[in-house]
This record gives sequence, C-alpha cells and structure tokens, in this order.
Amino acid sequence: MTDVSAEASPEPRSKAASLDRHAVRNRALLLTPAMLVLICAASGPLIFVVIYSFLTAGDYGGVIWQFSLDGWTSVFIERDIFDGTLSIADAHLSIFWRSVKLSLLTTLLAFIFGFPTAYFIATRPRKQRDIWMLLIIIPFWTNLLIRTFAIMEVIRNEGVVNSALMAIGIIDQPIQLLFTDFAILTGMVYVYLPLMVLPVYASMERLDFSLIEAAYDLYATRWQVLRRIIIPVVKPGIIAGSILVFVPSLGAYVTPRVLGGGTKLMLGNLIELQFGQGRNWPLGAALSITLLAIVMVALIIYVRKAGKEDVGHG
Repeated sequence: MTDVSAEASPEPRSKAASLDRHAVRNRALLLTPAMLVLICAASGPLIFVVIYSFLTAGDYGGVIWQFSLDGWTSVFIERDIFDGTLSIADAHLSIFWRSVKLSLLTTLLAFIFGFPTAYFIATRPRKQRDIWMLLIIIPFWTNLLIRTFAIMEVIRNEGVVNSALMAIGIIDQPIQLLFTDFAILTGMVYVYLPLMVLPVYASMERLDFSLIEAAYDLYATRWQVLRRIIIPVVKPGIIAGSILVFVPSLGAYVTPRVLGGGTKLMLGNLIELQFGQGRNWPLGAALSITLLAIVMVALIIYVRKAGKEDVGHG
C-alpha cells in the first residue's frame, strides 16, 4: 500500500505546482499596469533629470545635447566670469547648510511639541480622542499657501506678536521677525507638526499604560518612566515622524519663499531659481539629484534603524 501511495503522489504535486505557477502569473499580470504607471510617472521624469544634469546649459534656458560635467561641478564650485578661476560656491554651501539646519531644527521642535500632544491625546477617554485628532488634522484641509500667509500675518511688523508686545510695553518698536530664518522655522514647524503627531500617537495608542502605573508603584521617577518605558515603545513612531517631517522640510519651497522673502533661500528655492531666472537646467537637475541623495541617505538610516529595532524586539 505504501508503494501505491508513493506512485500516486506525483500527480497531485504536479497539479499543485501548476496551480501555483498559474496564480503567480495572474498576480504578475494584475501588477503590470500599476508597474507601468509607476515606471512612466515616477522613474521616467527622474531619468530625464539625471540625463539633463550631464548636458550643457543652453544660452536661453533648456539644454544642448552635449555631454558636460559643468552642472555637477557647479553644485560646489563656481567659475569667475572674468578670469575663469575656480572657487568654492559659498552661496550654494550656505543654502545647503541653511536647508539642513532648518530641517533638523524643524524636526526637533516638531518632536518637542508633538510628543506631549500625542501623549495627551492618547491618555484621553476613547470617545474624546477622535475629536482631538480631528483638531490636529483640520489644518490639512487648508491650502499650504493660505496657512503660510496666516503665519505671515502673525509675525509681521504689524502682526499679532509685535502688536501684543508693544501693547504690553515690552518693546517700543516692532521686531523684525518676518523674512528671517526664525520666520521660516516657525512656518515649517506649524505646517509639519501634524506629521509628527500622527505617527507618534499611533505608537502611543498601543502603549500599555498599566506598565506606567506599575513603574510608579516601584518608585520610578517621571524621567525613568519616560526614558525606560514610554520612549522605547513609541520609538518607531518617533523615527517615522522625524522622517515625515525632515524630508519635506528639506525640499520645502512655498514656506521659505513666502516667509523668507526671497533672501533666505533653501534647496527648493535654489532649484526653482536655476530652472527659472538662472536658466541653468543642468545645474538645477544636479541640485535636484543632490537633494534626492540627501533624502535617500535619511531613508536608509531610518530603514536600518527600524530593522535593528525589529531584530532587537524579535
């Protein structure tokens, strides 16, 4: 009887293998339209940007289809228009540094304000959480430009802040807050704060608050509870929120353009300037790829960090 079953087993196995291949083929066919759209809509423009970065700039915009590395060398090096000597592109490096600095500060301040906000919402009764979350999400219903102009009205010379300080008597004349790095930082923190609150709250909601009560019963201080219980549990949400805030802050265009007044440029403004008034498309393309590389490095760090977290908890 054993021999009969052994002889009969190959046929069902072959049928199962045939069904598996058929299922895989069907899934591949179903994924094909989405993959084509993804390649054409996402990868296609990116390929053109990479190609443009290795071409020669046209006299009146556009490109000349002639290979050149001027676009890439101009990212960090500039050539004197009179004697042709090379020097460090201080303006570009200054904009790079301002972009990274303000993005990091925006991420830090968003965490400082977003973490207690998420904790407050997570500790409310369940029926009230939806209301608080709605208040966090409401700004997304308003156009980014309108929200940026709202911040402008608050910090301009005749705005709410200066008027209140002058009414109290703290200052005699308005403080120049608009068109400064402080204005850009304030606007970006206001715009991207919900992107920090949402993932931190999602992690905070899974926290077992009985652990906190147990820690207090064991005479743990508030700092010990925060450092050893709360932060380790919500760490994935903190990392995700930091990425969600840092990446768009690094490439921000509208907020620095409006609140910076065109004098405090960030990477997004510099790229737009090269494609517009500068008429140097290869340089703009090279700057775009450089920005993409910085974002990719941040994402790789996040993926590796998240991978270590999963292995550690596993």
